[in-house]
Amino acid sequence: MTDDARFYEIEPTRENYWRAIILFGRNVASYKFALAKALYELRSHPQELIRMDELAPVFAKHISEHLKLCDKQATSSKSRFLDICRSFNNGEIQESKLIEQTVRLGFQNVIDAFHNVHGSEIPTRFFLDERSTNGGIRLTDQFYTLSENPVIHDLNLETEARWRLVETAWDLSLSPHIIQITHDETNKLLHTLSAKNRRVSITSSRDALNGYQKGRCFYCFRKISVDTFSPDLADVDHFFPYKLNYCANDKPINGVANLVLACKECNRGTSGKFDRLPSIGHLERLHYRNEYLIKSHHPLRETLMLQTGLSGPDRRSFLQSAYNCAKSTLIMNWAPPACGDAVF
Repeated sequence: MTDDARFYEIEPTRENYWRAIILFGRNVASYKFALAKALYELRSHPQELIRMDELAPVFAKHISEHLKLCDKQATSSKSRFLDICRSFNNGEIQESKLIEQTVRLGFQNVIDAFHNVHGSEIPTRFFLDERSTNGGIRLTDQFYTLSENPVIHDLNLETEARWRLVETAWDLSLSPHIIQITHDETNKLLHTLSAKNRRVSITSSRDALNGYQKGRCFYCFRKISVDTFSPDLADVDHFFPYKLNYCANDKPINGVANLVLACKECNRGTSGKFDRLPSIGHLERLHYRNEYLIKSHHPLRETLMLQTGLSGPDRRSFLQSAYNCAKSTLIMNWAPPACGDAVF
């Protein structure tokens, strides 16, 4: 079983199939993200069938907004549809023209490819393609059930975070092998450096990492959230405590490979982790979580490989070496009681 298949087969829920699309689906353009966010906005649509002229305004809005953030929204150097969106942003065409051209050009590949993950279709479909028979897409019961789950709001934030990561890598015009993404401890943001060594903030660390943990605490599997107003808002924690940075110059203590999301009880509760080292069983979990990130396309993939090793055995060895180093300094091991099933 491949790692991306393991991601949803170990817990085959609707939300994890959705996450597989967003995290592991092919990235040659940002249309997948725009379609996902459009479906989120249209989740209360009065009919199952969404006509293309109803989908187009929401879809084009997201593409146009992101073009203002990063002009490069595809790996291809030319796109007639993106040029139309740029013309709209520049005030050169009216919204009616944008919608007309979006219906004609915007959905040529994304509708067909949305449910494909690494060359095969996931077992759950969130819409059916009825463009040739009914002029639109038909939302399925699977989508409506997902949309009624409060987790849909976290999924929308995760989609936006994933989009920001991908478009930033494209926009910087850097080789993915030299993109380094690090964590800002103060504001919980991921950032990188431009070609001129200018710091570029990308997205929330919570939003970027939550999908890979399936919305669960890394340590106890309690449900967590990335909603700022939720009482279950996740903490961003360093698996290897940050205090070890003085003895780990070659180990990315503040890098993505060492960041996990934890519930407040595990991170800083009465019996929380604080500066203790997690038990050895959690090290294997960290490896699997990082392998999920590796299976994502750049920049997280390249960042993790740069930080921890080019091959799976190298990455295991790297984490074990870091663990042995940490254990020589932090004698006490820590593990919380389980609050849910092991789902990653």
